[in-house]
Amino acid sequence: MNLPFWVRRAHKWIGLVIGVQALLWMLSGLYMTAISIDVIHGDHLAHVADAPLDGGSERLDVEQLAQIRPGFESLKLKKFLGQEVYELRAGGMTSLVDARTGALLSPLPREQIVARAKDIYQGEAEIREVTWITQAPQEVGKRPVPMWAVRFDDSANSTLYFSPDTGDLLARRHELWRWFDFLWMLHIMDYDARSDVNNTLLRVASGVGVLFALSGAWLVFYSFRRRAQA
Repeated sequence: MNLPFWVRRAHKWIGLVIGVQALLWMLSGLYMTAISIDVIHGDHLAHVADAPLDGGSERLDVEQLAQIRPGFESLKLKKFLGQEVYELRAGGMTSLVDARTGALLSPLPREQIVARAKDIYQGEAEIREVTWITQAPQEVGKRPVPMWAVRFDDSANSTLYFSPDTGDLLARRHELWRWFDFLWMLHIMDYDARSDVNNTLLRVASGVGVLFALSGAWLVFYSFRRRAQA
């Protein structure tokens, strides 16, 4: 049996099969290491921080609030667009109410979402489009719908996604993130959910890559040993 011949042939064909994917692994890995993860996350697009509460402001206490909005399980006092509000949670649902009157504010209308987006956006571009989303696009994954999508007319095609119940920023998306997501899909070879790093296709490709490396190492060792014997 001519072992070197078959190892060379196997190495060649394995290289043809796995070579393109190996190149994709390297290119996607280069992109992921070249660009800061903070940039990918879009931290520069929108800054979200809780505004300080007014110490002397009039607001409902918990007992008064429970009379107006009975049945809530937890609450949080915060500011939304300069107004003190209570964020109430009950039965898996979250809503905002006016901290002074208990009036229900959720779901938040388009105008307040636009004001919220302008308040936290860090760029200079104008808003290009505001969309009510009932089916989550790929780039926001499994985040709960419905939601508001606010798109800005900047070079990065920046989009901020907001909860209509609380006004919270759910996601920041821009072109660098979208490229990262695409390359991540190629890197882990999950072409559906883009999140499963233990999928069968990746395992097979990784195993084939190991065989390619081992056969190449064996050929190098064989070549040097043959020269030494000559």
